[in-house]
Amino acid sequence: MRIALANVWNAFEQLWAHRFRSLLTVLGIVIAVTSTITVVGVVQGFTRYVAEFLQGLGTNAMWVWPERPGGEAGKRLGRIVLDERDIAAIEDGCPALRRISPLVKPPDALLQYGRDELRVPVEGASAPYHAIRNFHVAIGRPFSIVDVEERHHVCILGREVLRKLNLDEGVVGQTILLAGRRFQVIGVLEEKGSFFGNSQDNLVLIPYTMALKMYPALQRKIAMTAQATSELAVPEARAQIVNLLRRRHRLDAYQPNDFNIVTQDEILEAFNSLSLVATAVLAGIVGVSLLVGGIGIMNVMLVSVTERTREIGLRKAVGARRRDILLQFLIEAVFLSLLGGALGIGLGYAMSALASLHPQMVNVVIPWWAVALGFGISTGTGVVFGLVPAIKAALLNPIDALRHE
Repeated sequence: MRIALANVWNAFEQLWAHRFRSLLTVLGIVIAVTSTITVVGVVQGFTRYVAEFLQGLGTNAMWVWPERPGGEAGKRLGRIVLDERDIAAIEDGCPALRRISPLVKPPDALLQYGRDELRVPVEGASAPYHAIRNFHVAIGRPFSIVDVEERHHVCILGREVLRKLNLDEGVVGQTILLAGRRFQVIGVLEEKGSFFGNSQDNLVLIPYTMALKMYPALQRKIAMTAQATSELAVPEARAQIVNLLRRRHRLDAYQPNDFNIVTQDEILEAFNSLSLVATAVLAGIVGVSLLVGGIGIMNVMLVSVTERTREIGLRKAVGARRRDILLQFLIEAVFLSLLGGALGIGLGYAMSALASLHPQMVNVVIPWWAVALGFGISTGTGVVFGLVPAIKAALLNPIDALRHE
């Protein structure tokens, strides 16, 4: 134990004696570990951000919309339609679904309140929309079944709309003009925040039946959001929707779907694929940096062996064994690598903190295993690239070493 501590102290003295050279030597290790900490932290932060966003979209949610598939098979299909009858059939014929809500997405409309006006995104939905999307009304009330069936001129405003018009919650019960029609404001949505810089609160909800009345061209282009009865029922619900719509649209077995359906899990899987790409890029950066840093450490340790040849000969002459010399130089190489790892971890935390300060950036999350990985990378590099100089030092002949000038 005392010999090991003595070797560690000796390694520290050698590095301190050549501190500028040592600092330049470990730059490759510093870059590799900094890259590891920063990229892992950013990827983890984005993964948590997307997961929280998907949870905010609604539990067990899925989305369906009409879409012409690509390729020649898609061109041979007739008119692409998804209408109210399809929605009603899904509601009646898919027992794995708990709730469904049609979605109508007309063009942005001009909202006028007094002398103020603003062009806002409009979305038509039904009463179950709030429960499916987990997008509840904070002030006022949500849509009722009567609002939807009777095509009432009612609307619910997002928080961003209120901010842009300098309004407060007292607007509930007031009348606004939307696309030239009078609507009564019956509620204000709770705050949902932004997703990659796009505000989820900048919208106006109206009954989807009213949206279809205002924009009749969209009657055959209705989308839908749905909620499965449970998380385990999502695949079954998806299969039921696909089978039912294919039968209703009379698609043959060789024909592709004339609609698209996406679940939360599929969105998360797509993002995880992007994360894998980021990880592959990280591996490339780390690999090149480690190679450069390892070669630098090997070169410096070989120079150190040459400079200290007489010292090695003297140690062997007084009884030092080969493994003692091997351990001495191996500890120096590992100590040098750990210095680079510590600097890299510090710089990684600093860069992550700076990145988190950007208003459009997610909170960077650095897991404990990323720090352990950083130290593991630096230690492994020191062992691998320090082994050759250490073996060279251990194999020196003591007589030749003492004669070395």
